Amino acid sequence: MTGDGHAYRAEPLSEAAALAYVHGICFKTGPPRRVGVELEWLVRPLPSASGGDPGHSAPQYPPHSASAGAGAPAPSRRSGAPQPPHPHRPPQAGSPHRPSARVGATALRAAATALREVPLSSAITVEPGGQLEFSSQPAASLSACVRTVSADLTAARARLHRHGIALVGHGLDPRPPLRLLEDRRYRAMEAYFDRTGPAGRVMMCSTASVQVCLDAGTAEPGPFGMGRRWLLAHLLGAVLTAAFANSPAAEGPWAGWRSARQGVWAALDGYRNLAPPGGGHSPREAWARYVLDAPLLCVRSAQGPWTVPADGMTFRQWIRRSSRPGAGPGALRPPLLDDLVYHLTTLFPPVRPRGHLELRMIDAQPGPDGWIVPLAVTTALFDDAEASESAYRVVKPLAELTAEGPAPRNALWERAARDGLADPELHAAARDCFGLARRALRRLGAGRRVRAAVADFEARYIGPGRCPADDRTDTDRRTDTDDRTGTGHRPDTSETAPRQQGEPW
Repeated sequence: MTGDGHAYRAEPLSEAAALAYVHGICFKTGPPRRVGVELEWLVRPLPSASGGDPGHSAPQYPPHSASAGAGAPAPSRRSGAPQPPHPHRPPQAGSPHRPSARVGATALRAAATALREVPLSSAITVEPGGQLEFSSQPAASLSACVRTVSADLTAARARLHRHGIALVGHGLDPRPPLRLLEDRRYRAMEAYFDRTGPAGRVMMCSTASVQVCLDAGTAEPGPFGMGRRWLLAHLLGAVLTAAFANSPAAEGPWAGWRSARQGVWAALDGYRNLAPPGGGHSPREAWARYVLDAPLLCVRSAQGPWTVPADGMTFRQWIRRSSRPGAGPGALRPPLLDDLVYHLTTLFPPVRPRGHLELRMIDAQPGPDGWIVPLAVTTALFDDAEASESAYRVVKPLAELTAEGPAPRNALWERAARDGLADPELHAAARDCFGLARRALRRLGAGRRVRAAVADFEARYIGPGRCPADDRTDTDRRTDTDDRTGTGHRPDTSETAPRQQGEPW
């Protein structure tokens, strides 16, 4: 056993055994039947809790060295030069993008403990920056998934309210990242990503998403075939990014982007965040190669810190180096099966196969029930045969925009994150896909509430070529103007949440 309760299986792992394990476990074939969702939420203290509660803290804006990490280059400090933008420096005082107090580590621990006492179907995870993730069980239908997760969220919100904490549906916390968890996993992850800049800390501590989980598909060709669903996910993923963008940035490297969160993900180390190359025709083989050729994030140990390899060693190289005869003192121990299982959890491509497909590109949505729309639309476009076939024909022409590299580092995904539905090609694709989804939801037996939510979103955003980020940007501009002129006031939760506009901190 490790110090964190991980059981290391004793036999060293061979390269052939590693490939066979990944090949067999990550794509489970069969007709699509089940659906699930993972919801990440940012958290904020309720107004009555942010004053005087020692568990909550005022915003903390660390210096650049703390924000970017020891391995990141320091910005220029020329005399008179402006300070570098977020994520290196905080928003200026008075900015509508500057939230109020944070939920402190003490309050977060107490709330997480209290949530474990609530009888929920979903699993609850606390993320490094204090985000809360609700992971549903696989459901037999979209309607069952919505019912179960909605009930879990209602119960969880009531318990969190007692602790003075609210869930916030934004894709990106605009403040500098602050890690609250001290797990060895997150210390190692922070050290690994610090080598390539500050984006890793922002990803870990400041982002939130809606992750839709669907069956991988069948071994046969056709709209439900595994290869077709894999291709559809990587093309439709850009349309979903654009339609549901909800992390606008006012400053910094992604200023003006609708989904700055997607910009953060694209800026990571340049391997574990990218789609596997060559997966169109044989995703199993492509994924197995990708896993073994991914750099190790860390090597775990039963005692002491987890080692972050300095030379970018891949899992395949770990197997080969440790199997050489005559390895001297200080050589790494050979990898075991549990190391491979753990390594799989450190890979973050936009579509991750975990037996099922986990679509990771959608920003967290505003409002208490905003997550229902991306879940419903994505499920309809994958699990209704007619809609899936038609959606593939809609998005297939977008493939020419992916030639320069894998998602999310290509022109298609960058345009989706930067421009949202202001991009005419993505807007046209979204209009067609939402129409297909709306009709498919009836065939799938989706309830009236779900169909109404999708229709409202389609009318509000898809028709006029907007996304939730545009609402937030408009609200921030109005609030900033009102603050400067003294002609208005900052809206509160009761005013904004029902309309899903500018959900406040």
